Amino acid sequence: MTQKKEFIPVLLGGDLNLYGMARSFYDITNKPVRTIASASIAPTKHTKILAIEVVPNFDTDPTFIETMREVAKEYKDSDVPVILMGMGDWYTELISKHLEELSETFVCPYINKELEKQLVNKQDFYEVCERYNLPYPKTKIITRRMVENSEATQPFDFPIALKPANSVSWNDFTDPIKEKVYIIDNMTEYNRVIHGIYGAGYKDNLILQEFVEGNESPMRVLNCYVDKNHQVKMMCLGHPLLEDPTPLGIGNYLAIMPDYNEAIYKQVKDFLEDIEYTGFANFDLKYDIKDNTYKFFEINLRQGRSSFFVTLNGLNLAEWVVRDYIYDDLKDSEPVFANIPEEQGKLWLNVPIDIFDKYVPETHYKDIARDMIADKRYGYTFYYDGDRSIKRYMLLQRMFRYYRKAFKKYGK
Repeated sequence: MTQKKEFIPVLLGGDLNLYGMARSFYDITNKPVRTIASASIAPTKHTKILAIEVVPNFDTDPTFIETMREVAKEYKDSDVPVILMGMGDWYTELISKHLEELSETFVCPYINKELEKQLVNKQDFYEVCERYNLPYPKTKIITRRMVENSEATQPFDFPIALKPANSVSWNDFTDPIKEKVYIIDNMTEYNRVIHGIYGAGYKDNLILQEFVEGNESPMRVLNCYVDKNHQVKMMCLGHPLLEDPTPLGIGNYLAIMPDYNEAIYKQVKDFLEDIEYTGFANFDLKYDIKDNTYKFFEINLRQGRSSFFVTLNGLNLAEWVVRDYIYDDLKDSEPVFANIPEEQGKLWLNVPIDIFDKYVPETHYKDIARDMIADKRYGYTFYYDGDRSIKRYMLLQRMFRYYRKAFKKYGK
């Protein structure tokens, strides 16, 4: 970026993902980032880099669109562009739903509702994977009617994985039986879970999958940015070393080091450009030792919760949106396929180092990560030198205590 241009970011959400994106914008503007959320939780409390407004029920319509219409009035005569970004699935869905209206006032780096419907639901996403030869686990759809009619047969060998087809509707389901992903070892447990879920009132479909048996460190997470001309401009692959062990947190990464895989980059680049995607995309993959391929689990139509590892490793997430829509210079630039040498890479953490040391399996990758820690090449989304205070330090320590208790109870 050359001559400095002014712009205003408006971020929607109140979680760790939002704080990471706000950090990325703050590093560019050095100004507090306007934030609107239905609630403020620990990562967005006691911070000087956010100007946060809490609006109850903001994550659902009609409150969302009514609030955004009022916000739009504030910027109706703005001399500078206003970038609007959502940090959770429900916010990205709402922006896509109202994209045409919101785009009259805001820069909205998102796909339209038609494409969103094909990708946000895992059931539909796997159909897209089939068309584009993206490997994914063998899958069966379970519906409420199938369970009620005793037709929800289980065709795979145990263990199996069971998860919601739609993360947005699952977010609204609050019964105690709820888990992010169920790993089920026998038929008795399978029947207990599916009858418990639908017996508690859940109405949407479930995804039943064969369990992907990985190698010693099988997970990968890919973050991409696709410009307004539907060209991939940034790809950064991460290698998760540790995941949240709690029932509602399974699949949330807690330690990520940078990685590189040319085949994955090419496969996903071709896919995103062919469907004419726009904005951030985040993929979860797992290596399958049965056929030596990486299986695609899902796509998030936004940067992921742990995507600050990209900014940490020198590819500021906010900068891609700014270059695309404010400076309009991405169209003339070659795409960046991150390939960061081991001796330069940085480890992203969301747990204290003692938890990392105790619970990350002993592998060659852990040795590389230990070197990063020893060389002080690591960082946290939550902990920011530009936003230090005793209150935020105490919140960080509270988060560390939470994870120590969680791993003591659920860790392996």
